[in-house]
Amino acid sequence: MLRRTFLGAVAALALMPAVAMAQSAANKTFYWISHGSPTDPVWTYFLQGAEKFAADTGVKVNTSFHSNDVPSHQEAIRAAIAAGANGICTTSPGPGTLVDVVNEANRANIPVINFNTKDPAPAWRAYVGVDLKVVGRTWAQYLVDHKLVKQGDFVWMPLEVPGAGYGEEESAGADEVFKPLGITWEIQDASYDQAEAINRMTDYVTANRKKINAVIGLGDLVTGSVKRVWDQAGIAKGEIPVVGWGNSLDTTTEVSEGYVNAGMWQDPLATSYMCLSALMSEASGIPINFDIITGALYEADKAPFYAKIMGGK
Repeated sequence: MLRRTFLGAVAALALMPAVAMAQSAANKTFYWISHGSPTDPVWTYFLQGAEKFAADTGVKVNTSFHSNDVPSHQEAIRAAIAAGANGICTTSPGPGTLVDVVNEANRANIPVINFNTKDPAPAWRAYVGVDLKVVGRTWAQYLVDHKLVKQGDFVWMPLEVPGAGYGEEESAGADEVFKPLGITWEIQDASYDQAEAINRMTDYVTANRKKINAVIGLGDLVTGSVKRVWDQAGIAKGEIPVVGWGNSLDTTTEVSEGYVNAGMWQDPLATSYMCLSALMSEASGIPINFDIITGALYEADKAPFYAKIMGGK
């Protein structure tokens, strides 16, 4: 009887930290703020990562999308500060656009962590996501190493949002590989609406087919539209080498079927989950002060693995 009582006391003591942790988590409110659009397929996966973190931890996570509307994005951060948020995970809608609001959060002692696209200007606590210049270099180097482009060739780079920071960073990284080889490239405004993007991409490839030697899809929406564009334009799969983002079931299918040679997996679910986990550490008094870099380039053999993560078969 004594032994049972002792073991019961030990079990109770062992449960106390877990109960305290759950109670502490339940009292926290984090804000997850995205510059993206709720209709963009890749952002559904980022959102799922945030929702999974909330379900696992009991932390309340308020989420919002702002579709590249900078004033709206800034106001969302100010609203989080006014509400006394325990922490904020946010993307950047453009270089330097969040400097003032992040400073306001820091003065209120609210940790802010940048995710998805790194913006060096604000005073973040940390960054979670890909290094876009490295991504651009990786795509370009893949094309060169696999002898899919050569000196003097031309690479078409469709992009959903002209002037977007992520496209500029990615193309700058690619240019570090292409420029010494005399390989030229052009960014095309493809639109953030998929139907319009397919139409514009079809028009572009039809008008410029003779000079296009390869394609780099600078966003998930454009890379995931390649099969439909090729079918409309009468281009056979594999006829034009394609690399780009691979965070959608459309693109994993394209990679598996040979329309896209390689896709870059950004770890969208894990990115959101790790950003919020880092906030939990910050809110508990354990500072991060280091970046977490994600990303992996995959070919057809790995496409089913990433499709399964996104709920595909």
